[in-house]
Amino acid sequence: MNDDHADDTLLICRALGDRPDAVSARMTGLDGEGGDYVAVVGGAEVPVRIPWSEPLTERAQIRREVVRMYQESCRLMGVAPRGAAEH
Repeated sequence: MNDDHADDTLLICRALGDRPDAVSARMTGLDGEGGDYVAVVGGAEVPVRIPWSEPLTERAQIRREVVRMYQESCRLMGVAPRGAAEH
């Protein structure tokens, strides 16, 4: 997630993590209820917790949920999403 999708992670933190002023972000963990991130805001790292749309119980659900979050973030931020083949 961090190496391959740094821009997506930043977009998700800006849109869904209520951190529109973040300049960078990385995922630091996750559980069945949501993802944990660290965003850089004003030169400082701040924790960001973003809940999933529903509790996740299977590893395969994580990818689908992150793609959903990315697409929702694009919509909220007025950004055109990349093609699904790139995820």
